[in-house]
Amino acid sequence: MELRQIKYFIEVARREHVTEASEALHVAQSAVSRQIANLEAELGVDLFIREGRQVKLTPIGKIFLARMEKAVNVINDAVQIVDEYIEPEKGMIHIGFPTSLSTYVLPKALSFFRDEYPEAKFELYQGSYTELIESVVSGKINIALLGPVPKSHKKVKSTILFTEDLVALLPKNHFLANRVSIKLTELQNESFVLFPEGYVLRDLIVRGCSERGFKPKVSFVGQDVDAIKGLVSAGLGVTLVPEVTLVDALPRETVRVRVTDPKLTRSVGAIIPTDRELLPTEKLFLEFIKKYFMRLEEFQN
Repeated sequence: MELRQIKYFIEVARREHVTEASEALHVAQSAVSRQIANLEAELGVDLFIREGRQVKLTPIGKIFLARMEKAVNVINDAVQIVDEYIEPEKGMIHIGFPTSLSTYVLPKALSFFRDEYPEAKFELYQGSYTELIESVVSGKINIALLGPVPKSHKKVKSTILFTEDLVALLPKNHFLANRVSIKLTELQNESFVLFPEGYVLRDLIVRGCSERGFKPKVSFVGQDVDAIKGLVSAGLGVTLVPEVTLVDALPRETVRVRVTDPKLTRSVGAIIPTDRELLPTEKLFLEFIKKYFMRLEEFQN
């Protein structure tokens, strides 16, 4: 079994088309087909079901793909470790993040890191909470910033960087808009704008409402923080958002109000795999952001 065969197999599996895979690989279609046939002959199983020019993975092919993707990630990491061993400050960092950390937390951390290590490079991956954890576990990335950090997950280790409040975002003409703070129960008759079901921020808000004896009435659902803020700005409901998402500016026609009783918070931190070592440059970045947020918290206090 050759690495070239594995790479050809993965490309065909992802595209489900031999011709498209060969074009992406910049090799002849016949060469790709031959290497796939050799691989299947060596393994003694069919990895694909042929449907003309289209192909689909067999059940064993799907299992083989998952294992080989992890194997290739490990090989790529090993090559990168060698490249970064001498000069880690010039290496590549693959990092994932959710939308709620994309407008302030991550850009600020990257900016300060690049000030100190200007030759470091980044590949950024945006995803949902579950997608980011799965990406770290599978080896697609080695670091992800998340909020809240997972408390008990066997395959990732968590480091809390800071804790922040969730605040109410209300339309400017809302009857509670002039208040300094409100109780969560004062929103029980309001229409909420929230993330879709299954999103961790929605779960946090719903759980907080439930603890105060009501279920939020969800009138609109937004896929990201900007969409949710836009719906509130249009007067279509109220929401709770992490305070950090409002650091730079409030959306037009909205106000921010502190929420008490209960005070809802979320932890924000980094997750890394338990079964793999970070690459040299990634280690450098993780230690940097730990110190950065520690100094930031000391300054704020």
